Amino acid sequence: MSKQIILTQEGLRKLEEELETLKTVKRREIAEKIKIALSFGDLSENSEYDEAKNEQGIVEARIAEIEASLMNVEILDADSLTTEEVQIGNKIKIKNLDTGAVLDLRLVGSKEVDMKAAKISDESPIGKACMGHKAGDTVEAEAPAGTVRYEILEISK
Repeated sequence: MSKQIILTQEGLRKLEEELETLKTVKRREIAEKIKIALSFGDLSENSEYDEAKNEQGIVEARIAEIEASLMNVEILDADSLTTEEVQIGNKIKIKNLDTGAVLDLRLVGSKEVDMKAAKISDESPIGKACMGHKAGDTVEAEAPAGTVRYEILEISK
């Protein structure tokens, strides 16, 4: 049995848009590249053809990956989110107890991770450490440099 993929409504929309783009735009672009490369003749020394076929393989693999994910999606119900304890979908404010740095993060499923937007996975060390804890709790996350302690300052929707 495949693992359940947890997505927000926004995450589902983004995956569906990516799938649509790959199936329509990217497939058409690659087919055109292959057609052009074939017109060059001899395939044994045709790097354009090899490159287009490699790109086609990558795109088809991504399409298959997205389709498999979409078959096992559970949509996060934003209305059912609470702020009692940390769960997927919550925004959290945490403080690194060693450096004093404060981080504002959103916990998301693994398919929605976006470090630039401060969206971390519930499976990441910090996400895993915070899951199920309440505001005011101190948690420990294993990092490459060792154990890091955080205080959960706030939990919000």
